[in-house]
Amino acid sequence: MREVRLAIVGVGNCASTLIQGLTFYRRTGSIVGLMHPQIGGLKIGDIRIACAFDVDRRKIGQSVSKAVFAPPNNSRVFCSDPEDDGARVYAGPVSDAVAEHLEQFDENRRVSVDSAAGKITPAEVVRRLTESGATVLVNYLPVGSQKATEIYAQACLDARLAMVNCMPVFIASDATWAAKFRESGLPLIGDDVKSQFGATIIHRQLMALAQSRGISIDSSYQLNVGGNTDFLNMLQRDRLGSKKVSKTEAVTSQISGGIAEDKIHIGPSDYIPFLADNKVCYIRVNARGFGGLPMELDLKLSVEDSPNSAGIVVDAVRCAALALRAGIGGPLEDVCAALMKHPPVQKSDDVAASAVDQWIKQYEASHR
Repeated sequence: MREVRLAIVGVGNCASTLIQGLTFYRRTGSIVGLMHPQIGGLKIGDIRIACAFDVDRRKIGQSVSKAVFAPPNNSRVFCSDPEDDGARVYAGPVSDAVAEHLEQFDENRRVSVDSAAGKITPAEVVRRLTESGATVLVNYLPVGSQKATEIYAQACLDARLAMVNCMPVFIASDATWAAKFRESGLPLIGDDVKSQFGATIIHRQLMALAQSRGISIDSSYQLNVGGNTDFLNMLQRDRLGSKKVSKTEAVTSQISGGIAEDKIHIGPSDYIPFLADNKVCYIRVNARGFGGLPMELDLKLSVEDSPNSAGIVVDAVRCAALALRAGIGGPLEDVCAALMKHPPVQKSDDVAASAVDQWIKQYEASHR
């Protein structure tokens, strides 16, 4: 079958944009904003929603097409009537997926936890996944959800699904989890999704470009602000450990010889409610060129945050589906390096992208 049956964990802004996008591209046939209109014969319209999980009472029990517009979601609407393929949102285990500080905000901005979610067991998640016929799971849990992410990773193993881990809990880049997926013959893509044209990919390219032109980098920072639930969640700084590691390593990996820790700062800066799903990034690079003379670069990027990751996720889901059909287990290293901030093996963006294209061509050639 050409169809990919997708399970989604976390029906927030990213899920909303992804689900709107599936219908938008299915109906219009447009290729604007896509890196790969087809991957191994799979179009975006071949991705169908099998089920979803959340802990918010305003989403649980709803059809996916309605739940994606429920508060506190505030992503931009570009397809007001997305298809949901009959999929519904089920209660998922709460675990550590909800930051305690969110209680101080009103219901239009915070997650409103359903009492049923606290009673859901991992076995029930596995049952729902199995009954839905899902083949690939996308993890959109909030930053800091270590235990909850591990619950869903194990559920993928038990229900025999491929996993795309879009958030900075290290699964694909953790040797133990990678071995489990490899031994089970299940594909794994992660960790922490890159934006299609966002802060990390631009910062990486700037660093690589500077060095390729003989420029020495002295120091750099990247500050990000936004008004969605992701930024609200990250106000609790003790949830940011793996996020800062992920974003920082994604950039410093492009600097040959590295850079001192006190000369690089990368991470979310603040939550600004009126920005909604708009993310504003500020990048500063202090460097030296010919004769050791100083140069400075300041860059501002303003972009809708959730759509910027959706263009990456549709590629990751299709690559995971192809690998599943081909019987390839464990982290897909080239795909991870191309699409994720914290892959098992960091590679330059050009090298990783070329390797993924070659992998796709080899798959297509072997399945004609």
